[in-house]
Amino acid sequence: MGSRRKARECALQMLFAADVSETRGDELVRGFWSELSDGELGPQAREFATRLATGTLANLTEVDERIRSRAEHWRISRMAIVDRNVLRLAVYEFLHEPTPRTVTINEALEIARRFSTYEATQFINGILDAIKRDLDQESPEEPAAGEDSELDGAGEKKSATSDHEDE
Repeated sequence: MGSRRKARECALQMLFAADVSETRGDELVRGFWSELSDGELGPQAREFATRLATGTLANLTEVDERIRSRAEHWRISRMAIVDRNVLRLAVYEFLHEPTPRTVTINEALEIARRFSTYEATQFINGILDAIKRDLDQESPEEPAAGEDSELDGAGEKKSATSDHEDE
């Protein structure tokens, strides 16, 4: 598994913890990293995970509004905790990170497949695709700077055989 996907999974776990415990900010981050003894996640990936989680929480109103606008007949509070946080993480990444939107959707779906159900994956895909279309109309996505670079965006070198393997 790529370092950026693992970082996204860590961010999802932090969001899940925040959702069930209402712990936020530095306390959430410190608690998470003190419990995790995952030596395979480098400092750049840890920073990426932390930025995703804290950024999502800091922009929760904006993120949830985007989700609400496309989650017809679904209140966010009624969604499964994993599903709503996969959505939140992806929408935050759409809005505040340079990751190509299609990559963000693919990563969210891979994470949903691992942590949720097949039906949830379809639900998440539908909502994220609709939000992506909205954002594309508001401001067409420019090719990501360095998208073809050898760094995966977390400051870590991609493998020569990967095609967004580490995204």
